Amino acid sequence: MLVRDAMSTVVLTVGPAHTLRQAAALMSARRVGAAVVLDPDAGGVGILTERDILNSVGRGQNPDTERAHAHTTTDVVFASPSWSLEEAARAMAHGGFRHLVVLDGGEPAGIVSVRDIIRCWAPARQPAATAAGSLTG
Repeated sequence: MLVRDAMSTVVLTVGPAHTLRQAAALMSARRVGAAVVLDPDAGGVGILTERDILNSVGRGQNPDTERAHAHTTTDVVFASPSWSLEEAARAMAHGGFRHLVVLDGGEPAGIVSVRDIIRCWAPARQPAATAAGSLTG
């Protein structure tokens, strides 16, 4: 299976001037753990994750005044839609992160997360009654 089969193609993007609270509210509303930060002044595409926001708040910084650009990872490892999920998982394990921005033709085409990969690799969840029935029957 390939990254294109697992990635989310609807990508949350924020600007470098968004506050961390604004970014967190958008991420929460969309139920995603990362946002792509588009900042042409800082080299283009970066990523802001829930962990970046958590670390800032944990250091006592104010999420209403801290800006996304100050917490964005700009040294991003990008995936290609044609990568295998094994390649993506290896990159995540090697880099110690849970999200990869997927570029296609130099433009963000999606994000693939550890959760996306697990969904593809793990069997579908069965309803509780069926799972329990198969254990006793």
